Amino acid sequence: MPRRLSAAVGVLCAGALASLVLLAGCAVEVENTQAARELAQRAEPPGSVYAGWRVFQDRCAGCHGAAATGSAGAPDLLPRVRDMTAQRFVNLVLVRYDWQLSVTQPGGDAAAQSALVEEVVQGREGRLVMPAWQGEPRVNAHVVDLYAYLSARANGTQGVGRPPR
Repeated sequence: MPRRLSAAVGVLCAGALASLVLLAGCAVEVENTQAARELAQRAEPPGSVYAGWRVFQDRCAGCHGAAATGSAGAPDLLPRVRDMTAQRFVNLVLVRYDWQLSVTQPGGDAAAQSALVEEVVQGREGRLVMPAWQGEPRVNAHVVDLYAYLSARANGTQGVGRPPR
């Protein structure tokens, strides 16, 4: 093989080897990017931000404001949700009633408790601060989505307004 042809083949082989090394580096980069994306997705709360926004606008915005930043009758939810776990959020939204009652609170009598509940519900006694939504099918079905939306708002990954689907 002539010297010139041998040099050309050597350059060609070196170029092919360099291309393979570069391609291997790109493959590693793609894999690392893929893993980083998967980790980021796992770190996000479960649920759909868009579906949560819809439920929030339908059931919560009337008291907490369209942007969840509060109103005269209800607090800003963003600082409250920022450090809240999904489990605590679900418990607060679906189960907990937080009543502010007057001084005349009944004892352990079940009939008196039922009467007090009726008074609170009718708005004649105490103040119902946050209703439990356990019996509301739409909130019950989408409480994880509601948490996803409020968490995204609280953490700054979702701005004011309608999120993308």
